[in-house]
Amino acid sequence: MRKLILFLLTISFILVNPLSAQTILKKAGRAVSNEVLGTSGSENSASSKNNDPEPSCACDNAELIVDLGGTLKLNYKESHISTMDDGSLLLKDQISGNYYIVKGISTTGPISAGDPRLAGFDDVDENSGKDQWLLRYKGYISKSGDKYLITFGGKSYGPYAEIDKFVITKSKDKFGALAVENIAVSEMDGKAMDEAMKNAKTDQEKMALAMKYSQQMQQKIMKGGGPASMTQKFITNVAGSTYDPALQFGYTLNADMKYDEILLSSYNTVIDLQGKIIINLKPEHTSATNIFVNTANTKYAVYNYGDVAFSDGTSLKDLFNPHLIKVNGQTYLAYMYYSPKRNAIMQCKIPF
Repeated sequence: MRKLILFLLTISFILVNPLSAQTILKKAGRAVSNEVLGTSGSENSASSKNNDPEPSCACDNAELIVDLGGTLKLNYKESHISTMDDGSLLLKDQISGNYYIVKGISTTGPISAGDPRLAGFDDVDENSGKDQWLLRYKGYISKSGDKYLITFGGKSYGPYAEIDKFVITKSKDKFGALAVENIAVSEMDGKAMDEAMKNAKTDQEKMALAMKYSQQMQQKIMKGGGPASMTQKFITNVAGSTYDPALQFGYTLNADMKYDEILLSSYNTVIDLQGKIIINLKPEHTSATNIFVNTANTKYAVYNYGDVAFSDGTSLKDLFNPHLIKVNGQTYLAYMYYSPKRNAIMQCKIPF
């Protein structure tokens, strides 16, 4: 079906305009690898502490996030952890298949697979194939017919045929989205075209169908606003934004790099939505996808496979879920680690 649609699109664009559409499809979300928490195994009972040394990232004033002993009795080596945008944790017991949601100092569970409370977490198999935007941002994104609407701060944006990226700041006061207003062929249309082409008996019939569908697509494109409506656009409530995905191709939209700001990163540069350079990355950090910038724009940190490296040359190892938080007006880079001594997941905070 994909080849058919591409062929028909080619014909339609020739008939309408030689402009091309760009779409960046990239799923938003973060998952924590079991590399950090240990590989599968039966040693170390969930309810008991052990004599393994504390990781080097441990801190003296660490906060208890979840006790894996007590009522939970989870074996950290038999658990998988994923995270939500608000810092919530989802623990899955690989043995029982049950889930536990940890938010702050509160733990909810056990929760069975398919429970609505699991919606929005990245690594829940049961959500595979469902609409990620409606699940993850149900308070902001809804369906209107076969298109999406974004509702934010009392205003509506759209409708859009596709939403390729959606980010929101920690304080829930700013958002950014990459979206396409119209597409030439919906999934349902594509399936119908594909079936008709398969049933065509001769090359002449196939060519006639191709011309028919290309004309239909041409009409749909023009009715929807022309080829320009099929290009990816940036939508935001941030005043003064100059970001244009067609002109600034290759930048990644992110609301987690700096507390309460939406930034863009590309190779060795982090910029704001007005195009101002916020910080430049060192050559050894240019491949990083998890970047954190401090409040003063004078320091950054990058996270990769359980390690955090800072721009000043220092580093921390054996941790997971680094994220920015604000407490009493102070921004911190927080991270979590497994404590063998306490058989618990702990959190440290660094002023940032």
